[in-house]
Amino acid sequence: VQLQASGGGLVQAGGSLRLVCTSSRRTSSNNGMGWFRRAPGKEREFVASISWRGDSTNYARFAQGRFTISRDNAKNTLYLQMNSLKPEDTAVYYCATALRSGTYVDSSSYRYWGQGTLVTVSS
Repeated sequence: VQLQASGGGLVQAGGSLRLVCTSSRRTSSNNGMGWFRRAPGKEREFVASISWRGDSTNYARFAQGRFTISRDNAKNTLYLQMNSLKPEDTAVYYCATALRSGTYVDSSSYRYWGQGTLVTVSS
């Protein structure tokens, strides 16, 4: 399975971006999916996850109320809508496919990873 993340870029604080992750395999294969990020000089951290049906989601505290994860299994695509962006959201964002069908916070629960897309938020 290959995952391709896109949609990153440079945005001013308070702005919005929508990240897109396309999969080379049908996302209806019972796998949850998630977004992680790695900020400069920091470890990778969980952002959000979604079950394979899309009926369950989970967010990191910093993402609650600002980010929305969604998926379109018919298009093999995962999304992350990010609003009210802050400079501390600057990071490379990665999408990943989970080993099972639910939502997961730990990166060890994910099997396949995309190459990442850079989000830079200026103050």
